[in-house]
Amino acid sequence: MAKSRARIPRGTPRGAPSKPAPRAERFELFAICAPGLEDVLEAEMRALDLDIGKRDIGGIAFSGGSSALFRANLWLRTATRVIARVGDFHARLFDELERHSRKLAWSRFIDGGQPVRLRVSTSKSRLYHSGAVAQRIVEAMEKSTGVAPTVSSGGDDDEEAGDTPLVIVRLFRDQCTVSIDTSGALLHRRGYRLATAKAPLRETLGAALLLASGWDPQTPLVDPLCGAGTIPIEGALIARRIPPGLARDFAFMRWPGFHEPTWKKVVDEARNGILPSAPAPILGSDRDAGAIVASRENAERAGVAEDIDFEEKVISRIAPPASSAIGAIVTNPPYGVRVGDRDALRNLYAQLGTIARDRFPGWRLTALSADPRLDSQIGGEMEKVLATKNGGIAVRAMRSTA
Repeated sequence: MAKSRARIPRGTPRGAPSKPAPRAERFELFAICAPGLEDVLEAEMRALDLDIGKRDIGGIAFSGGSSALFRANLWLRTATRVIARVGDFHARLFDELERHSRKLAWSRFIDGGQPVRLRVSTSKSRLYHSGAVAQRIVEAMEKSTGVAPTVSSGGDDDEEAGDTPLVIVRLFRDQCTVSIDTSGALLHRRGYRLATAKAPLRETLGAALLLASGWDPQTPLVDPLCGAGTIPIEGALIARRIPPGLARDFAFMRWPGFHEPTWKKVVDEARNGILPSAPAPILGSDRDAGAIVASRENAERAGVAEDIDFEEKVISRIAPPASSAIGAIVTNPPYGVRVGDRDALRNLYAQLGTIARDRFPGWRLTALSADPRLDSQIGGEMEKVLATKNGGIAVRAMRSTA
């Protein structure tokens, strides 16, 4: 059977004029992630050879040209979005705010008159009214471009608002930082997860769990509680070196200065590195038949259906693949907060630990958990390799040390 392929992202709309080669200029960029994922995000950025700057809680600064901007959006598996700094200046008065904002290079990112989304936050600043700040920014954009933009509704993660530029204004201690989103829809939207199961795991967190687990993509991967298949699918994408952003569009594609030849080069280089198949078995199982149906549908859309063996199976029936290689068990069990009762889950966690030790000798087990009391049921020596939130719930990834 021919292997399904990930969709090639769209570039410049049909009929649009080709753009001249971009000037040799650098963007000041910031990759945003969920707090707690900074270590795995930084490792990803170093692997991409990005020029990394300051690290903050919830993200890491970097700089580079168009190629770096494009590669970050295409390749980063654990980032939520990438933003570009448009300006940074002191403003204690509205006149100062408007004067400095008017000088910003809006035309690089926004066509005059097109709808924009504004997200304004103020803290410990004389200009404390976010609505008034937003109004002055809009007026500055009008004076800069000659056409007044329309302010669109829609949240940061609104699917329908993905095509509308998001301008982010932050005032802190009278210092104003203006940035523009380069990603569009949040980066966890890979384009494959339409079918879901109970308590779905975000793709960015699934990838972070795999990267933090220490799993070697050359070895087998097993998820005995796979739900909608996020962990096996993200594992297959990693194993085959498929960029997570290959099947989607980005906000920078709609910038007036978007240079499609540079983007095409970045995509072509990525496509040339994709492996024809995963080098080792990847297994996903779940007791819920509906979850397995969803997993297979999602894997098909991701282009990795033939790389993963999904089975409807209770955890007591799981076993290693026929391969004799030692691999990793990476899973996201129920927490007892949204799904099921915590006391009833003790047996599940204990069973998971026992099966891992008895049937998978030498394998590393990594499990995402919301309760140390459930962690302890797994047994054996465990170490924390990641702590973040999933759906507003504080969770941590625990990995066996044996």
